Amino acid sequence: METAVNSKKKMLYSTLIEKIDSLDISIISEERKAILQPLIDFVQSKVDKKQIINLNFICTHNSRRSHLSQAWAQAMGSYFGINNLFCYSAGTEATALFPVAAKTLVNSGFEVEMLSEGKNPVYSIKYADNIHPIIGFSKTITSNFNPKSGFAAIMTCSSADQGCPFIAVAEQRIPITYEDPKIADGTPQQAEKYEERSNQIATEMKFVFSQIKIS
Repeated sequence: METAVNSKKKMLYSTLIEKIDSLDISIISEERKAILQPLIDFVQSKVDKKQIINLNFICTHNSRRSHLSQAWAQAMGSYFGINNLFCYSAGTEATALFPVAAKTLVNSGFEVEMLSEGKNPVYSIKYADNIHPIIGFSKTITSNFNPKSGFAAIMTCSSADQGCPFIAVAEQRIPITYEDPKIADGTPQQAEKYEERSNQIATEMKFVFSQIKIS
């Protein structure tokens, strides 16, 4: 008999499933696992109480790491059969989703389509045919597009972590910071650096959701 987990996993694009299957969570250090544990605990508490799980990934410009984290966390939730999971992203200021970050998601198996152009384009980021897409664009923490309460604020960069020591509307604040791939922008290593950061985030989100026990 097919489980609910397998059913949700099968909904994902096959190329994305292959990518997730290839990620090796055993390479995550004990130090990083300790950093990820508060997120695991938050998600598990919501699952146990059968409550909606709202995760808001926050970085200074909401252009790279926060979007990669949002997309991977949402896809991993489906991969592991986590219901009522809604992932968001935000910044301490709004800029634009960096095109190379979007391209990196495409290379991993997501389907990304630009819905509107301009200084801050809006993207559809799909990980399955029959699941509502992630709507990707740069926005601040106070944007009406994001939840107003009951969410975990995951700080994905040190500057946002330091710049927002307290987020009044967040239920919990969890620092999980990543090195900015922006350091390679305009260099021959750009694509490689974005792929490296995306893979790190994906692997860690796979670990997080692999630890969730569904009753």
